[in-house]
Amino acid sequence: MSKLYFRHGAMNSGKSTALLQVAHNYEERNQRVLLIKPAIDTKGDNKVVSRLGVVREVDFLLLPTMNLRDEVSKRAGADASSEIACLLIDEAQFMTAEQVDQALEIAVLDNIPVLAYGIRTDFQTKGFPGSIRLLEISHSLEELKTICRCGKKALFNARLKNGKFTFAGDQVAIDGDKVTYESLCPSCYFAELGKK
Repeated sequence: MSKLYFRHGAMNSGKSTALLQVAHNYEERNQRVLLIKPAIDTKGDNKVVSRLGVVREVDFLLLPTMNLRDEVSKRAGADASSEIACLLIDEAQFMTAEQVDQALEIAVLDNIPVLAYGIRTDFQTKGFPGSIRLLEISHSLEELKTICRCGKKALFNARLKNGKFTFAGDQVAIDGDKVTYESLCPSCYFAELGKK
């Protein structure tokens, strides 16, 4: 039986790079992968963009209204040469809870391993719906680690607007021109929040 994997970590922990490496490994062995990301992630448009500079176009962008299992089935192909060996999902926190359930169905009922990569929480330390559901039902959880500016393990994703930390706003703001993010340990996060 195939499994649903959730590989999570704070920003800058190498999630997209790891996903692209997995894709390379499968394809090096002449196995087909299907690479997707939720359409809400506008960074890189229809591409997975690693901070190391590696870029790859996705097979399709997942809209919130799409049924993930139906979309994968459409692309699976009728002959064995086009079978999907693995489904790779970048920015999985932006999936709906229903799409995560569909990812589990793909793994269990369609026997296609599903590797989902994403962050657990937003800049206010609140869980994303997709991440919450992945934490609840994934067969395997793996934390990808990165460090805070102080050298401790980073756990939180702090949002900066115009170079200043902000702790209010919409849950989703894709980093780029208007906002950026910094991975912080809990101590540094609380210090920026003004708590002592």
